[in-house]
Amino acid sequence: MFKSLLSRLSDPAPALLSAEEAELAIAVLLVRLARADDSYEASEKERIDRVLAARGNLGPWEAAQLRRQAEAIEREAPDTVRFTRTIKDRIPHDDRIGVIEALWDVALVDDARSAEEDALIRLAANLLGINDRESALARQRVEARRS
Repeated sequence: MFKSLLSRLSDPAPALLSAEEAELAIAVLLVRLARADDSYEASEKERIDRVLAARGNLGPWEAAQLRRQAEAIEREAPDTVRFTRTIKDRIPHDDRIGVIEALWDVALVDDARSAEEDALIRLAANLLGINDRESALARQRVEARRS
């Protein structure tokens, strides 16, 4: 699936990803976000696992396995701009707002917003066709769930 996802994402003729491939691509974005500030902590890995479990109705072991696959792909994936633009063409709009919520969920796990994480979320939102207002509302929903 690793090679398949990377080749499908670089295919010039966009085709929708399968549900499994889409979740893996989203997991790659979550890992990239968590690594953005050069500090990839256990709490971030745990949060990614929980987000993936909730999104895909996965058990803890399956979510951790998906995250580990995403970690390997993230190292090989193209730059964030190309990767995120490609995801936009292959994931329906309604799910893209959920992607931004997932990114905020991971970014806020340590109760500190780093400039690197904020910048990556702004970039990803823009590239996914999500405007600033929608992203802010997504962040507010995540913060409300955390309270």
